[in-house]
Amino acid sequence: MGSNVIDAGLLKRMFLAGVANLESKKEWINELNVFPVPDGDTGTNMTLTILSAAREVNSVEEPTMETLAKAISSGSLRGARGNSGVILSQLFRGFTKAIKYSTEIDMELLAEALQRATETAYKAVMKPKEGTILTVAKGISDKAKELAQSGCDMDVFIQELLKEGDYVLSQTPEMLPVLKQAGVVDSGGQGLMQVLKGAYDGYLGKEITFTAEKPAASRAVTGAANDEIDTADIKFGYCTEFIIMTSRAFTHEDEKEFKAFLSSIGDSIVCVADDELVKVHVHTNDPGLAIQKALTYGQLTSMKIDNMREEHQERVIKNAEREAIKQAEADRREREQEDKSKWKEYGFISVSAGAGIGEIFKGLGVDYLIEGGQTMNPSTEDMLNAIRQVPARNIFILPNNSNIIMAAKQAKQLTKDKEIFVIPTKTIPQGITAIINFVPDSSMEENAENMTESIKSVKTGQITYAVRDTMIDNIEIHKDDIIGLGDKGMLADGTDINDVAFETVCKMMSEDSELIGIYYGQEIDEARAKELCDRLSEEFPSVDVEVNAGNQPVYYYFLSVE
Repeated sequence: MGSNVIDAGLLKRMFLAGVANLESKKEWINELNVFPVPDGDTGTNMTLTILSAAREVNSVEEPTMETLAKAISSGSLRGARGNSGVILSQLFRGFTKAIKYSTEIDMELLAEALQRATETAYKAVMKPKEGTILTVAKGISDKAKELAQSGCDMDVFIQELLKEGDYVLSQTPEMLPVLKQAGVVDSGGQGLMQVLKGAYDGYLGKEITFTAEKPAASRAVTGAANDEIDTADIKFGYCTEFIIMTSRAFTHEDEKEFKAFLSSIGDSIVCVADDELVKVHVHTNDPGLAIQKALTYGQLTSMKIDNMREEHQERVIKNAEREAIKQAEADRREREQEDKSKWKEYGFISVSAGAGIGEIFKGLGVDYLIEGGQTMNPSTEDMLNAIRQVPARNIFILPNNSNIIMAAKQAKQLTKDKEIFVIPTKTIPQGITAIINFVPDSSMEENAENMTESIKSVKTGQITYAVRDTMIDNIEIHKDDIIGLGDKGMLADGTDINDVAFETVCKMMSEDSELIGIYYGQEIDEARAKELCDRLSEEFPSVDVEVNAGNQPVYYYFLSVE
């Protein structure tokens, strides 16, 4: 039986238990996504978000409410992926603000924290929609407020909150018709319930297994391949990582000094300051020197030293060269940024999917590509890293996916030294149109407005396959069917890729359509894409049709009509 109050040690256990339960259920939650496409990612996004916080929490050896609150809030904020992950991070942010200066949580404080969590999450969403994770959170916080003065013990209190959460979740299909038609509850709400149910298991003292493994991150596109090397070619043999808990302000001069010292003893240096924490990574032959220098700034935690020469050779080969390429590029950009007078007026960051799409964006002037999109939503930290790498006073971000926009906006809020403009592009074709409409002679604000307006002229279609049977927009879909998705729902279903693509474009066309764009994916060859082009040209002789190799995964075609 759990305690009638929650102290810091118990809260840490409850949080990690919630993480473990969500992680174990992520694939099940992915399958609840309304559209039966092979990129169902709500469970994955929420899991990667909470795992980012869990690694911070797991490193807190003697927890207090304040240290846990900082670990949970900062970790989830920077690790947030997708809309569901950003909302989850905002729930944690609100919750931790309410409890961080307490020594223990009773029912009244728990109710207040849940209320604060809900309010913070609702404020983070421009147009909150009921029938989602927000509704489930609100139902739970309202119930907590009602029961806070009831006199029941904590165990009963939490059970009643879980019961209310399950009930509200069961009602989400009545609030969102698309859920009802698909026969599923809201996936984000289900994810939240799994976190809370796992936390209750932790409260009861059930045995929980949690491993703070680092997930795969979205990658910056470098455009270079890995060559074979021998482990003897590794100049610096120890991969050294730690976090400095600073005893005083870690200034820009401190950061320059510390990086210069690390450069004198190693390479592959990463040094990221965040409030009172400094995250450090370096490859060196003498980790002790790095640690001794770091101790002059504060205490150390999360220390990790790996002998790279003893790791599996193929893994070393891939990682060493990738890190070297990335670090060389990072070093070049960092040198440019050290003198802000050298910063250019504007720059562009774009989320991309596939080498062909990336080449198109680079040809249009994009400075930094984040490989991601449908199958792997970049995190807020990925966005922040990209912003740091672009030496420009004004930066335009093209998320190119509706599920990435919130993470980009969260990165904007966390950036203080540059002006960030998030253009709400929801698809790759919208991103391409937006950057084409950038006018260097206009002000940055005018460009942001014009680029945002320009994407309204683009209709987008995406061709993929169904991963389960369902009914969407009155179209009966069977597992492995080829499906065509439009901006507002399902447009076509069939068994032939080109037939479905053709039907999808036909439903996107209008009298004023002037251009059809075809971006073919990894599984489509040029000849097949040309067949689709010829067919559309014949059907719409007054409309231009363009074909580009996108090389994107998961989606056979991205289609656009302007």
